[in-house]
Amino acid sequence: MSHTASEIPFRPTGDDFPGWSMPPSVPPGMRLELSRAKLLEAQESRFEDWMAMLHERYDECVATLTQEKMALEATFLHQEADGSWWMYHLSLMAEDSPGLVLNNDLDRAHHEFATQTKHRGWEELQPRFLLCPPSVRAALEQAAFSSKDS
Repeated sequence: MSHTASEIPFRPTGDDFPGWSMPPSVPPGMRLELSRAKLLEAQESRFEDWMAMLHERYDECVATLTQEKMALEATFLHQEADGSWWMYHLSLMAEDSPGLVLNNDLDRAHHEFATQTKHRGWEELQPRFLLCPPSVRAALEQAAFSSKDS
């Protein structure tokens, strides 16, 4: 697709972006993030391969959550009106989450798919509200902070 005036621009947040302030509904010590990135041109099938790999290795994915201090992750795919494809990534984690840790085969494969599939970086949407029942909130907090006890 050639760059046209109607094409939706991708403006990734710089590496120096400190992150948005959290709304009061996010538990103290946690971060809620919704990030989006534009897929590289004609890489929709590579994106599907990436997601298939994560599904096939689901138990390994779950095993990485503690080290990453991650309580929740979800990924979405969306085609914009201009025909471009975007991935969205929702995460809830401890403030001091290191993010993806490349010390295992799964996360190295995950990172490789990312570099081959999407533009570098993310646009960060501003969190405004988190709502969940107290039991779910407690479970999310326990998941994010469980690595501090190990």
